[in-house]
Amino acid sequence: MTETIIGIDLGTTNSEVAVVRDGRVEVIEVAPGVRILPSVVGVADDGTLLVGEAARNQYVLHPERSVRSIKRRMGELGAVQMAGKDYSAQEISAMILRRLREIAEAHTSETLTRAVITVPAYFSDAQRQATREAGEIAGLEVMRIINEPTAAALAYESCHSGARKALVYDLGGGTFDVSVVNLESDVVEVLASHGNNHLGGDDFDQKLVSFAVEHLRTTNTIDLRDNAVAMARLQRAAETAKITLSEQPYASLSEEYLCEKDGVPVHLSLEISRSEYEDMIEPFVAETLAAVHVALSGAGLTVSEINEILLVGGATRTPLVQRRLEEELGLQPRAEVDPDLCVAMGAAIQAAVIAGAQAPTVLVDVTPYTFGTSAMGPFNGEMYPYCFVPLIRKNTPIPVSRSEGFGTLFDGQTRAEINVYQGEDPDALNNIAIGRFMIEGLRDAPASNPLITTF
Repeated sequence: MTETIIGIDLGTTNSEVAVVRDGRVEVIEVAPGVRILPSVVGVADDGTLLVGEAARNQYVLHPERSVRSIKRRMGELGAVQMAGKDYSAQEISAMILRRLREIAEAHTSETLTRAVITVPAYFSDAQRQATREAGEIAGLEVMRIINEPTAAALAYESCHSGARKALVYDLGGGTFDVSVVNLESDVVEVLASHGNNHLGGDDFDQKLVSFAVEHLRTTNTIDLRDNAVAMARLQRAAETAKITLSEQPYASLSEEYLCEKDGVPVHLSLEISRSEYEDMIEPFVAETLAAVHVALSGAGLTVSEINEILLVGGATRTPLVQRRLEEELGLQPRAEVDPDLCVAMGAAIQAAVIAGAQAPTVLVDVTPYTFGTSAMGPFNGEMYPYCFVPLIRKNTPIPVSRSEGFGTLFDGQTRAEINVYQGEDPDALNNIAIGRFMIEGLRDAPASNPLITTF
């Protein structure tokens, strides 16, 4: 019997786990009737670890003992504090992954040790490695890291046929990605990706929080920004209002007894219209639309060549998002697959392919960044030792290997330091350094002796 490989969408706000069984993709319930696990971790009064809804509920009362939106910290070196202890972002993420693994094991009655985990298409190499490390800490062998828009395309494609080009618009809780994909003959090929790792529904929430804070400052001459508990409660109220505004023209931002002023309780009771809310978030939506055109340009396509728009992520339920996409591209976005669940479903489909099961689609992924090295060369009219030399271009299908020839700088050079960068800037120092290695034992030869570097 083939060992089951699970698919996991490790999200900023929520996470899900899915599996392919008997030829069908199943997103596993984390509680009766609930298939979404809040990506929140906390420590209870008695030291018990809380993951999911319990941690989310605790956050509004004890934010110092809780951590949310940890995905935005992936790849960073700093520690995250929870209940007075320091944790790495990988350790916090591993707690979420471990809980999802336990839920899947209880559902399948199997011991599960392998997983496919999704990440935003625009995650850096360091963020992808941190995600892999989180899986290992959780006791999972990470079989593959795949891009979230790509996974979503797999889920949409699994029940459709015919050649077409699609734009996958993925706006989640903390990250935004857009990918242009070619769907043809059971192949999902990513042509180009673009995005922002720090743009999502959390930013929409923050606009509402700021709106409420300013209202209280004006009406009660009180500033809550240094009150952690009050701010956590406002965050929860803002998220609730945001969700309401996706379906209703008005929402209430209400919290009883937020704090006291001169011994008198301060309450929040504020109505906000959808039009006011849309004015607040319009700059964020405009940024995503600019990214759409960058991705189209990267794919070498015009708007008229896109056949469909696929929506991914809970924030795509925002009416302004759907309306602006339709205005910009002239197509009504598709959302027949649950935008909160389609990434986990696609991860499970890819997991089934790896496990050897029959699946309706094949994955062709791309690198979201350019990778290269630095070398001496002309820059702004003079010789400069850190000219960026791309080896693997952005949007190149992976896996991939590229080589480039360089020459030694001086006679008798016996060693050369190779620096590896990711980014698009012609000045290598403005890109992200992801590694370095030294080549030693070069033969005694004149300057310009050829040296081949392979990525």
